[in-house]
Amino acid sequence: MTEPEKLLAASLSEERAAAEIESLAAEIARHDRAYHEQDAPEITDAEYDALRRRLALLEAAFPGLVRADSPSRRVGAPAASGFAKVTHGVPMLSLDNAFALGDFRDFSARARRFLGLGEGDLALVGEPKIDGLSVSLTYEGGRLVRAATRGDGLVGEDVTVNVRTIASVPWRLEGAAPARIEIRGEIFMSKADFLSLNAAQEAAGQRPFANPRNGAAGSLRQLDPAVTASRPLSLFAYALGEASAVPVDSHWHWLEQLRAWGFAVNPLSRQLAGTEAAVAFQAEMGERRAALPYDIDGVVYKVDSLELQRRLGSVGRAPRWAIAWKFPAERATTVLEGIDIQVGRTGALTPVARLTPVNVGGVLVRNATLHNEDEIARKDIRVGDTVVLQRAGDVIPQIVEALVERRPPDAVPFAFPERCPVCGSAAVRLEGEAVRRCNGGLTCPAQVVERLIHFASRAAFDIEGMGEKTVREFVADGLIASPADIFRLAAREGEIAAREGWGEVSAKKLMAAIDARRCIPLARFLYALGIRRVGESNARLLARHYGGFAFWRKRMEDAAAAESEAREELGAILGVGPAIAEELADFMAEPHNRATLDALAAEVEIEDAAPAAGGALSGKIVVFTGTLAGQTRAEAKVVAEALGARVTDSVSARTDYLIAGAEAGSKARKATALGVRVLSEAEWRQLAGLPPGA
Repeated sequence: MTEPEKLLAASLSEERAAAEIESLAAEIARHDRAYHEQDAPEITDAEYDALRRRLALLEAAFPGLVRADSPSRRVGAPAASGFAKVTHGVPMLSLDNAFALGDFRDFSARARRFLGLGEGDLALVGEPKIDGLSVSLTYEGGRLVRAATRGDGLVGEDVTVNVRTIASVPWRLEGAAPARIEIRGEIFMSKADFLSLNAAQEAAGQRPFANPRNGAAGSLRQLDPAVTASRPLSLFAYALGEASAVPVDSHWHWLEQLRAWGFAVNPLSRQLAGTEAAVAFQAEMGERRAALPYDIDGVVYKVDSLELQRRLGSVGRAPRWAIAWKFPAERATTVLEGIDIQVGRTGALTPVARLTPVNVGGVLVRNATLHNEDEIARKDIRVGDTVVLQRAGDVIPQIVEALVERRPPDAVPFAFPERCPVCGSAAVRLEGEAVRRCNGGLTCPAQVVERLIHFASRAAFDIEGMGEKTVREFVADGLIASPADIFRLAAREGEIAAREGWGEVSAKKLMAAIDARRCIPLARFLYALGIRRVGESNARLLARHYGGFAFWRKRMEDAAAAESEAREELGAILGVGPAIAEELADFMAEPHNRATLDALAAEVEIEDAAPAAGGALSGKIVVFTGTLAGQTRAEAKVVAEALGARVTDSVSARTDYLIAGAEAGSKARKATALGVRVLSEAEWRQLAGLPPGA
């Protein structure tokens, strides 16, 4: 744990950290939707990075509180309607960020530690980080057959027709190429072209774009390709996706190959001997940044060797072998016009600052988080104040301070509501927590609505036509009040058809969409329940570990009844941890939640989770202990999971294999006592299909 993480862990209680993590996750998710789906950011990139930075710091200091739906495990946002969906053969990962020299050195040290390299340095490639829109281009037989946006990293939008209008995208690769290869890059707009586009927008009476990145994204994601063709878009290629064969052994050689195929590659990219060369390159790019013809917000550093990239793999949403070192951001001042209170699906009351729009770093900012009432009081922020906005290093508050000397005479301290602004129930703040929560539960319309919106959302049941507007209207008019009610709407089809703006065709389409979701994978079902801290990633972990709904429910009921083995097993699932285990047990302990599960199980079929197909450890539960000589424990866990194993941190009667390295201790003794098969490192390598160790 780094020094800032130690200081944070010592200064915050776990309860306060959990509350702040929840608040940050909700705010980041909201800004992700504005940025990726609507191309209409509400805050600057720097402010957004500050939110992620604070979240990363909290998660590192309190690893047991990492939410499964944490933005640190997510990439981008779901594909927008109007474009066909494309599933990426290899996920399009996002990047972790560094904001200071220490962050970058930590990245380098983590990579060396993972690979067991000690003090040895790693050759890197530095590439200016273009502020644009990521795309993947698939070529078959050397010809462009598909172009897709990143989307959520797994599923993007098919924008092939639009991408074909961009002059710098080759329709055919020059020279020999693999039978199938996916090339990734960034579509962007130069500063000069952006200014010309906005001048044309204003002349036509249309809204100008906030910045070049949004100009590029808005131009690419046009339903009419002719509009895209009229916009000045460019592409820099840089990454390798799915491929039938990999023609190079390093990232630098990959960039050279891209040039040979006819792609534009950023000419400022540079091969770097190691960490110190990267530090010098960062300083150089910072000095040259303002004079460049396009916007960059940092430099991306990648481990050069593709073999080392493969070994390093990824964690959550980001690869271990790359990092984006961001440049410092600007400050700006504006007026705080008001403070709104939003109520989330867990009942948390979150204050949001409503600001006089201000341009910070090229982005128009209208809103900012205030986190909680303590943050407002600590900074003595009042409506009417002129406030300073900034993201700097580890400091999260988007509003840094209020300029008291410019405070209007009638400004009074903000009185945080003690009752829910939606339902009027008491807003309770428990001792040790920073967040107030409405205690109205499912009787609070905000919580009911938000839970049902989540339930029907794309990553959950994905019910076409059951969007936010429809859910709010149906709840308000008494058509639905629980998830199971959605699947009972067929009995009210005529009533829905008679509603304003609906009709028979629309009602039938909705019923068909609902029926199409009566069979759902276990992971999506668990995510849809909206259990606090259980998002997509942990839902997948739980589904994979327990296999089927009936067994998951039985073990959760055991955990709720304080059955020690069930709780230990749940908390030991790698990536879940004790805090999330507690949330699951608490969820199952509530009678109304069990009733919700019963009602849903009567309406839908929940598919069992299939173990990874074909893996040598498919469906097996594996624990590692001791020191491995041939690879680090972290690397061994990645290999085991790739082979279909469920890796946990503790031994139980359900464990299939304990892999014991040198100095294996109590876990080995417990495994022997329980009759669990204990493998030596040599036996593990043979089972995993790895070459014998040294």
